[in-house]
Amino acid sequence: MTESKPAPPTTARHGYQVEVVWTGNTGQGTSSYRSYERTHEVRADGKDAIGASADPVFLGDADRYNPEELLVASLSQCHMLWFLHLAADSGVVVTGYHDQARGILTENPDGTGQFESVELTPLVTVSDRASVDVAEALHERAHELCYIAKAVNFPVNCTPTTRIAN
Repeated sequence: MTESKPAPPTTARHGYQVEVVWTGNTGQGTSSYRSYERTHEVRADGKDAIGASADPVFLGDADRYNPEELLVASLSQCHMLWFLHLAADSGVVVTGYHDQARGILTENPDGTGQFESVELTPLVTVSDRASVDVAEALHERAHELCYIAKAVNFPVNCTPTTRIAN
């Protein structure tokens, strides 16, 4: 009798495609550092465009999102989505979630820079007192599972607050 080996697990791969389109040509192109705007749009098929720019300290438009804000937002979104998934699986009824995430970027004298850290501070509302401890413990697992947090080379810290719905 021959034993058959179990098939190796398959790995799922997902692709994500966005378009980034520069909209800041003021007629002179990039003839000088100050001759163009940093405005651009982030687009994906079937979705509204996101108006974006550089941070105002880098001559960007303060009325548009910049890449640094979008990175912090991505970390916050990823954590939140994993947390909500884990809460649902654990029987924790979450009725509200609000995060005021902050990131710190250090600019070097040569103009380069890097993020030092991102701090997530979710305020989570749960339906009952018995869920508070479970909900707070789920943040650590959400952090471990977050695809974006696993991909960055700086600390992503989470300081959650949990409250009970009225």
